[in-house]
Amino acid sequence: MRQLYIGGAWTASASGEAIEVVNPATEEIIDRVPAGAAADVQEAVRAARKAFGSWSVTAPADRAKLLTAAAELLVRRADDVARIIAADMGSPLGFALKVQTLMPARVLASYAGLAESHPRESRVGNSLVVKEPVGVVAAITPWNYPLHQIIAKVAPALAAGCTVVLKPSEVAPLAAYALADILHEVGLPPGVFNLVSGRGPVVGEAMAAHPDVDMISFTGSVRAGRRVAALAVEDVKRVALELGGKSANVILPDADLGVAVKVGVANCFVNAGQTCSAWTRMLVHRDHYDDAVHLAVQAARKYTVGDPFDEGTRLGPLVSAAQRDRVVRYINRGQEEGARLVAGGTERPLPRGFYVEPTVFAGVESGMTIEQEEIFGPVLSIIPYTSEDQAVQIANGTPYGLAGAVWAGTEERAVALARRLRTGQVAINGGGFNPLAPFGGYKQSGIGRELGEHGFEEFFEIKSLQL
Repeated sequence: MRQLYIGGAWTASASGEAIEVVNPATEEIIDRVPAGAAADVQEAVRAARKAFGSWSVTAPADRAKLLTAAAELLVRRADDVARIIAADMGSPLGFALKVQTLMPARVLASYAGLAESHPRESRVGNSLVVKEPVGVVAAITPWNYPLHQIIAKVAPALAAGCTVVLKPSEVAPLAAYALADILHEVGLPPGVFNLVSGRGPVVGEAMAAHPDVDMISFTGSVRAGRRVAALAVEDVKRVALELGGKSANVILPDADLGVAVKVGVANCFVNAGQTCSAWTRMLVHRDHYDDAVHLAVQAARKYTVGDPFDEGTRLGPLVSAAQRDRVVRYINRGQEEGARLVAGGTERPLPRGFYVEPTVFAGVESGMTIEQEEIFGPVLSIIPYTSEDQAVQIANGTPYGLAGAVWAGTEERAVALARRLRTGQVAINGGGFNPLAPFGGYKQSGIGRELGEHGFEEFFEIKSLQL
């Protein structure tokens, strides 16, 4: 069994208990990690607090040097890390390399640059305004992007001068261990980064409630986010939450329907649909609705389900049996409420592994469960509209506001509609994801932003000195 990483050393958990890590494609146990205890959190926070004094005043250039070294080492180990992620949570190997590993390396390198270039002081009249690291940061991360979500929190925190205690998801924790090895090897000072694996109700709650933690950065479900925030508010901690999404892909009548549908299906099914920002609702004008459904079904049938290590696989397994069961329940619910299943369904496509077929629903109406709730699987709902105003109303009509897309004949028209969407990111005519742009949402999609300069700002306190 692996160990925890606390105070610059690998150490056994006080609990003595293990969590089995299961390969979702084979259903085999591939590793075991500690089921951390509250006592482990106590030790990790103590180490982080002790290290904060010196790390917070370390020269930005020195912090940048360490982060750059870590990013370079991650790139050199990218093939191995991608294989870990493919086995741990089921992403097809090519996606695990390009998106799950190399993109986080780029983000890590970007924060090495910001550590040096981001201004820490400014003048406002007779005041000197300074930015100081917020303190000890507790980072709680999910399983769907197990390295990217960690680096999106850990990299800016370390670059700002904070120290970190990380709890990765117990469902897919192995990428966190790979990163801990890298940070240790490049010489990060003891206590600056600490890793405590374990379950949310034990380790996560102990972190959120710890009086010596200054900030919680959490990514996960709305339910768990509410619990984290409720615990954190007792000490008035700073809280950053990146929660769920139910993003709308609005296709206007003058858009290139074929391209919009093809890219929309791809976005919905990426990472087997286990992406909080996925465009899971496709909104199409009634005049083009039947054509869009036909195109979506054709596109869905091209998504080969299979083992993440097979070259022909486009859709890997869901991360766990529990996640597969959850998605199947939603597919059944969609049919019960009158939506029309036009592709996929609940049949097991392979005899082993937690797979779900790429699934498309037509005849979806605003207010149906599959239109309102985050499914987190390869399930697309296609919804008709009759006017732009109605499309905006439907797009904004869920509790979420994380991402979305607009397709139109002109960029100007697409941007005009995108400005009306209550969501944190909108892709215009297929504009690609930018890991340097702010990421986060409106409404129940969360509080705060990650990535780029806006994500960096989350980890500073602001002080004004009147001169």
